[in-house]
Amino acid sequence: MHTADLQRCAEQLAAGTLSVDEFVRTVARPLSAPLGEVTLDLDRAQRCGFPEVVYGEGKSVDTLLKIFRRLLDENIAVLATRIDTQKADKLAAAYPAGRYNATARTFRVAAPEAAAVTETTPAGRVAVVTAGSSDLPVAEEARETLEWMGVEVIMIHDVGVAGPHRLPAHLDKLQSVDAVVVVAGMEGALPSVVGGWVDCPVVAVPTSVGYGASFGGLAALLGMLNSCASNVTVVNIDAGFKAAYVAGLIAHNRRRPR
Repeated sequence: MHTADLQRCAEQLAAGTLSVDEFVRTVARPLSAPLGEVTLDLDRAQRCGFPEVVYGEGKSVDTLLKIFRRLLDENIAVLATRIDTQKADKLAAAYPAGRYNATARTFRVAAPEAAAVTETTPAGRVAVVTAGSSDLPVAEEARETLEWMGVEVIMIHDVGVAGPHRLPAHLDKLQSVDAVVVVAGMEGALPSVVGGWVDCPVVAVPTSVGYGASFGGLAALLGMLNSCASNVTVVNIDAGFKAAYVAGLIAHNRRRPR
């Protein structure tokens, strides 16, 4: 545990807002949890700001359920990515209150103590922009990630460069956010255009949408990496989660006193 976190817990204990049991449970929390074929990182939120996210591809339902149970035992909200519908049906049977987004292929379960929270203030605001409707699966993965991080999300769809008149109608929204995630395939030009309109970081996500010479998103990736807009940075092909996580950290850090 970081010194600042330990000091905060000690102050809460002294003030009577944290019980002795809660203090001990917080301070004595293990750093990791061996669960057979996986070892869950329980300290990631302390080090990196947010807990471990579960990558669902290649994991069995039994493994996913073990991970979910341990995270929820630690009062950690679950976010699992790349979950197909067959796995989702079995996960939903175990967690009926869970949220499955079939387009994003994400499964989320709220932390047990979250129900006791009656009011929450979003930790910043991020816009997720798509060039076309074919980019929606990646954009939805980004949206689900940002909502799990407690960030307000503004979705702006189908404003690609083939119809340049569509983007200016949304500039008032884009100029009120902490970061923008731009999801585009084909030649990947949209992030550069958006970058020329805003004063915040733009996280570009190339998608595997396109014809043969797009090479499964490689053309969009290279186009984005060569962007002339100075505020554009790029993540991997179809990496909606990664882009959203970076944008969410930007939003949180802009609102958090240092």
